[in-house]
Amino acid sequence: MDDIDRRLLEMLRVDGRRSYAELARQVGLSAPAVHDRMGRLERNGVITGYRAEVNPEAVGLGVTALIGIQERTDTEYSVVTDALEQIPEVESCYFLAGEESFLIKVRVGAIGELEQLVNRLNRLPGVARTRTAIALSTKWEARPQPLGTPREE
Repeated sequence: MDDIDRRLLEMLRVDGRRSYAELARQVGLSAPAVHDRMGRLERNGVITGYRAEVNPEAVGLGVTALIGIQERTDTEYSVVTDALEQIPEVESCYFLAGEESFLIKVRVGAIGELEQLVNRLNRLPGVARTRTAIALSTKWEARPQPLGTPREE
């Protein structure tokens, strides 16, 4: 990945709807050259997808919670992750170092739905207990971070 690839990624992270022609103008290449670069970044797993950012409240998902999950000591890691992957309310899942094994971000429509979800989570095989924090508001999320420095290969 060179400096041009990094500039393309920075621009797309801010506005993923930019056309190849617009990206090409910004980096001084032709649109076909940018198309080729984008294809290579996708094949190499640098770009993992494209999606629309949707306002959760506008689609009936006004409650956001962060739930820490402590795994039972006799449980395989994959038992919990496989179960969490099947729950559509789970938006993100992080494996942690520390007392809790996982931190998940969930979105639901109402507090009653969150209560039902927490009860379901506590019944999952391998879950010892959960700890829930309800977000009162979202100040920002999914903010594009500056790309790190290139790795030497």
